Amino acid sequence: MSVGTVAQQRFPRTSQGLHNVWSSWQQLGEQTRFYSKTIMSFAEVFARYKTELLRQIAAMSLGTGALAVIGGTVAVTAFLTTSTGAIVAAQGYNQLSQVGVEALVGFASAYLNTRLITPTTAAIALAATIGAGATAQLGAMRINEEIDALEVMGIRSIAYLASTRVIAGVVVVLPLYSVALIMAYGAARFGTTAVYGQSSGVYHHYFRTFLIPGDVVRSFTVAIAAAVMIMMIHTYYGYTAAGGPAGVGEAVGRATRTSLVATGLLILLVSLAIYGQTGLFNFSG
Repeated sequence: MSVGTVAQQRFPRTSQGLHNVWSSWQQLGEQTRFYSKTIMSFAEVFARYKTELLRQIAAMSLGTGALAVIGGTVAVTAFLTTSTGAIVAAQGYNQLSQVGVEALVGFASAYLNTRLITPTTAAIALAATIGAGATAQLGAMRINEEIDALEVMGIRSIAYLASTRVIAGVVVVLPLYSVALIMAYGAARFGTTAVYGQSSGVYHHYFRTFLIPGDVVRSFTVAIAAAVMIMMIHTYYGYTAAGGPAGVGEAVGRATRTSLVATGLLILLVSLAIYGQTGLFNFSG
């Protein structure tokens, strides 16, 4: 009887804990290797798989099947950001009016929507639509052995399936995030001026005063970084799915949870890196 077997018999909980830690580290290493291969295959996508890249861009932006009827990811993102913009108007006006500074709702929209709310909402929409769809597609291909068939045909599956989706996600997120910002700003303005009756001139004065163009550019940077992370996580879980249809559903759930947590941490760290020291903000006038 080996020493390891004796240890497992005497300390079953400790051995199980060490096994779980080792499995977690091993999975992290596998993910890192997959992400590295995905990034290194970007050049190969433009050289060999341009048609697949264009197809993925069209599918992600407009949607396929039933999702295309309502406009795909664009409609989902617009609806979510419109809701958050309306919440900024409602909560901002009610809370600020209690201390007599309801005129600053325009400032709240320019500051909160740009730096925090819209990037987070857009990331949630990406994970729930594009990301989950990518995981389900790749998972179905894996359990049907279609990925193995691609490898037999001489097609590099990671470049063809994962890298194309990551690049397509970055391309799609640029106009998608533009729509998200416009809808968030518009909903906050409409709610404040049309519903609560604040003067449009007052709202526009504070909104334009505190809307920093550099913040908009940095907000796009955060959205692009979030899109890359979301697509890489979802493609990994779909590419490595196992266990039949139930395994695909489990992979979608795990990918969504992981991407949302990772994206939240990413937005937090990037926001601290950009705004943490000085905030790039002066409140005056």
